[in-house]
Amino acid sequence: MTTTNHPAASEPAAEDRARLHDVLAGLATEQVADGLADFDLRSTEAQLATMVDESAVAVEAVRDATPQIAAAVDAIVARLRAGGRLVYLGAGTAGRLGVLDASEIPPTFGTDPSLVVGLIAGGETAIRHAVENAEDDAEQGAADVAAIGIGPLDALVGISASGRTPYVLGALAHARAAGALTVALASNRGSEIGAAADLAIETAVGPEVVAGSTRLKAGTAQKLVLNAISTLAMVHLGKVHGNLMVDVRATNAKLRARAERIVMAATGCESAEAAAALASTGGAVKPAILVTLTGVDAEVAVRALDREDGVLRGALERLASADRPEESHVP
Repeated sequence: MTTTNHPAASEPAAEDRARLHDVLAGLATEQVADGLADFDLRSTEAQLATMVDESAVAVEAVRDATPQIAAAVDAIVARLRAGGRLVYLGAGTAGRLGVLDASEIPPTFGTDPSLVVGLIAGGETAIRHAVENAEDDAEQGAADVAAIGIGPLDALVGISASGRTPYVLGALAHARAAGALTVALASNRGSEIGAAADLAIETAVGPEVVAGSTRLKAGTAQKLVLNAISTLAMVHLGKVHGNLMVDVRATNAKLRARAERIVMAATGCESAEAAAALASTGGAVKPAILVTLTGVDAEVAVRALDREDGVLRGALERLASADRPEESHVP
């Protein structure tokens, strides 16, 4: 992989290196897993079986952290409802996973790109190339969240497999001082970032199949947690009806077909009726569902949704309780 030097950092002194060795020796994710000394000699199928079995450990680690994840979701939703943002921040794999999750939210849930933000140590270059020493720069972590104006309405999720990444610690400290909600996502128990944040999610996945390669189980657990945080936050904000992505942005042929199928699933109508309803609403799924189920026009459907903060169930109830002759005048 191509690497880029990060000018802000320098090589640690011998004393610092010794201290770092001691710290890493105490992290489960840095240990050498038992029973895998012959891993490189096994058949491909046997190697794959081991990796799949170990990936299941990540799922169980996330399951064990359910109460902490749920608490984080509820706290984040409160900030989003108040007009704030969800910010993911990390270095290396952790940062890339945050950027990935943030980038998927606008097309999936029809949000503004500024609602969920992903920051990575080393900036845009680090998404594709390793930026050496970037994760060691605590001041840059603070500067990066300061640059986006993080404040009391926002929620910052700092992601670090080791739980001690300086870049993440610096960002958490600045965000907390600025009044933002801070959440730590680590892959080791008793993490430094967990102690530095308002809420801690620690998915203890243990040693990796390839010792220290935290893009494996730790990364899998991180992705599962980020999936849960962003998806459930959007559910609570009314972006999902049942289990249908009713705020999807139909920006290509596949998504336009999906939008039709969503309207069909929500209403029981045929494809032609769903297409006509979507045409009348400019491709917006929620008002198309209202048009199909209630017979109101697109303008009334949009107005009903606006009155219910975009929640489809509330808009359906509003229109159902309205006096039919006056439906075109729903306030």
